Amino acid sequence: MQNCIFCQIVKGKIPSYKVYEDVNFFAFLDIKPRAYGHTLVIPKKHYRWVYDLEQEDFKKYWGVVLKITKALQKALNPTFITYVTHGLEIEHAHIHVVPRKNETAFVPEIKSFSKEEMEEAVKRIKIEITK
Repeated sequence: MQNCIFCQIVKGKIPSYKVYEDVNFFAFLDIKPRAYGHTLVIPKKHYRWVYDLEQEDFKKYWGVVLKITKALQKALNPTFITYVTHGLEIEHAHIHVVPRKNETAFVPEIKSFSKEEMEEAVKRIKIEITK
């Protein structure tokens, strides 16, 4: 979809803190993170909702989410991981993978991290993905 910000990120027209990419999926740090390492996983093909993917692609999608989760666990040592798929702000299927550290709020507040902190998170996550 031409005006979709996530489609533009996939095409490289908008920069992102990319942590993972394969033929069908793309993962990058959220620029309005709820936690350090908060990652969005999207299909490269435009779908409105996560559940719009065909069954086999849906399974592959969650397989990528699991890969990102395992990398976040090793790289950042969170207490637990939260997944959110509401997709109301951006009309492109996406799964939030949010590493959490003992927070009790259902949805933590938006946090701010420097460019250097974001780049460090990307580096640490990518190292674990490639292991």
